[in-house]
Amino acid sequence: MTRSDIHDRLAASLRAARKARGLSLDAAAKLSGVSRSMVSQIERGESSPTVATLWNLTQALQVDFAGLLEGRPAPGIEITRAAAAPVMVRDGVRIRILSAPEAVGEHEVYELTFPPGARLVSDAHAPGAREHLTVLEGRLSVQSGEESEDLRVGDVARYPADRAHVIAAAVDAARAILIVQGG
Repeated sequence: MTRSDIHDRLAASLRAARKARGLSLDAAAKLSGVSRSMVSQIERGESSPTVATLWNLTQALQVDFAGLLEGRPAPGIEITRAAAAPVMVRDGVRIRILSAPEAVGEHEVYELTFPPGARLVSDAHAPGAREHLTVLEGRLSVQSGEESEDLRVGDVARYPADRAHVIAAAVDAARAILIVQGG
């Protein structure tokens, strides 16, 4: 396989994966951390990306890195091992991202772990956005705009997220699953 063939195959595979997931160049860039211009150059076969750049793109586009040039499809069952799920901490709340990268802004799933008394304060999301909060352990309160409710284990709250909203732990620690649906 010549260098030109490799670039052409790589370009075609990445472009097809991005389009199959309905992602724009901007969305692929955001998900992968690779600049929009670099993604575009790679897709046109005008750039020789580093292994790190290719890895970031294949992870964001859910393409099998090893089979990239052979055009092998990704496995049917995708696994993110517990230790590999991205985690961030905001306002003392541990937020583990459970949704796939391409779901950002449309259908996001998080596991929230609250220490006692912690509050997760959020600004308004896009118009029409909603959240679905299920309490797995402890007790939580949720406030959306001027309305608020107390929740216990097993309770599910569905509320508008296109206004300021707060999820807060009571006296004890709490754990919940949060689904955010874009507007």
